[in-house]
Amino acid sequence: MTGDAIPAATLIVVRDRASGPPELLMVERAGGMAFAAGALVFPGGRIDHADHDLAAAPGVGDGAGAGAGAVVAAIRETLEETAVAVGITPQPDAARAAALQSALVAGQPFAAVLGDGGFTLDLDALTPFARWVPKFHAVRRFDTLFYIARSPSGNWLPRVVAGECSNASWLSAAAVLDQEKRGEARLIFPTRRTLERLALHGSFAAIKADAAAHPIEPVTPWIEERDGLQYITIPDHLGYPVTAEAFDGQWRG
Repeated sequence: MTGDAIPAATLIVVRDRASGPPELLMVERAGGMAFAAGALVFPGGRIDHADHDLAAAPGVGDGAGAGAGAVVAAIRETLEETAVAVGITPQPDAARAAALQSALVAGQPFAAVLGDGGFTLDLDALTPFARWVPKFHAVRRFDTLFYIARSPSGNWLPRVVAGECSNASWLSAAAVLDQEKRGEARLIFPTRRTLERLALHGSFAAIKADAAAHPIEPVTPWIEERDGLQYITIPDHLGYPVTAEAFDGQWRG
């Protein structure tokens, strides 16, 4: 992780549909939050020391490498914010997942919550997708690892808890981008660029192939002047279809 930025992890949960583009699990951040209040984002949050400790436990992070703690954090945050259980085995049903969520919200350690229920983690269920390290003058700076994972089978209705987020739903990437264009949703820069990339693909398999086709390098946007105008710019070799956007009016969180 980089500099003074807060280490974080986020999970893009992808649900294939029989027809039409896949849906993504999105959460709306509570209005009172210091960072990106009211924005539509993917579930996630900062990586805690306990996440690294759990990743280092025998049988949990074996072979997962140095980033195992980030994978644990992505799974934990998704469960805590939405009660959608990804990367947990055996796969709990929705009611059991809600009970796990309640235990986490009550402050119980993730390792204890899993152990008490007879669950373990399947870190291989998550695939690295990107790493964003913006340096905008936001209230807080994050060094965020993005992961993708297939949604668990069944009709999972997100369950939100007051204080974690104000809403959660399944939406296609194109639908979220359209909502922002109509002024019905707020997106921070990394989320917008990621949704544009995801919107290129018609299935989880295609998204996973895209992840494998591009390196995981820190994406740190910079300001570039073109024909007298300023643009927020990102590298052009990481799979993002839009790599520059006019600086005026950008909401960065």
